Amino acid sequence: MIITVSRQTGSLGKEIIDLLGQKLGIPIITRDLVMNHWFPEIASKHELHMLSESPAYFLTTSSAGISFAQHLEDKLKDFTTRQDAIIFGLGSQIIFSHHADALHVKIMASRQVRIQRIMHTHSLEQQEAERFLELTDRKHKRYISAIYGLDWSEPSLYDIIINTDSISIEEAAALLHYTVINRQAALPADKPENTKQKKDVIFKHPSEEEFAKILDMHEIEWQYEPRTFPVKWDAEGNVTQAFSPDFYLPRFNTFIELTTMDQKYVSEKKKKVKLLKKLYPGTNINIVFKNDFNHLVKRFKLHEENFD
Repeated sequence: MIITVSRQTGSLGKEIIDLLGQKLGIPIITRDLVMNHWFPEIASKHELHMLSESPAYFLTTSSAGISFAQHLEDKLKDFTTRQDAIIFGLGSQIIFSHHADALHVKIMASRQVRIQRIMHTHSLEQQEAERFLELTDRKHKRYISAIYGLDWSEPSLYDIIINTDSISIEEAAALLHYTVINRQAALPADKPENTKQKKDVIFKHPSEEEFAKILDMHEIEWQYEPRTFPVKWDAEGNVTQAFSPDFYLPRFNTFIELTTMDQKYVSEKKKKVKLLKKLYPGTNINIVFKNDFNHLVKRFKLHEENFD
């Protein structure tokens, strides 16, 4: 079980999750843990300082030959393959957005309530508390925007959003604990075949349906166009171009884009894939070219004939 938690400053998020961690008996991965134990594996003192100051610096290539963002993602995925965990921030709601056993939580409160809490906990005057809140909110948004090109406040990134204006720490922790326990009980030992999706899906091209059959033949779980990635925006922040890979393979955490049309379009798809990888580091996506696809289809047809 993976629980990703995003919280607004002054929302009581830390207190709620500390209590939830105690109830569940699982570790909590925080930014401090990452900065003090994971990044020193590949980062110098100067690089650690830059990582603490600049979200964009996470896209810098490290001495290990990968970006710091990719190193973080690899460490998170490795850790969670071995045990359950609660992850505070770190873009985890995006990294594990397609993980079947992940629960994405956001803890928030109204601006005025948060200001009052900050005034109390930090012994600040209202104007100082307002400024403090503005800076911390901006920093939260900047990290997700810089690394993934997404809006941290987008509700669809979360499964549960808790407003703590009138909910206590104990109530919120109990709510999340109940949700986690019931979700774990509902998860089957083996994931069932996604028959509903296969019945309801409408493919845009016959080649996509053929590819889906190939995946089914090899018992590879797939999802059809499960996510759309914005790749270009205008000056006002409106999305002007987006990219929806044809398939997602959960077992391999990989997106697949088919290219079976005229080869003159291949270069255009290559550009889109290159741009997607740049904007969303750590996203695995492969292009299946026309010759590769035809080879797979031929193997599939032969397999069918042998059983006729």
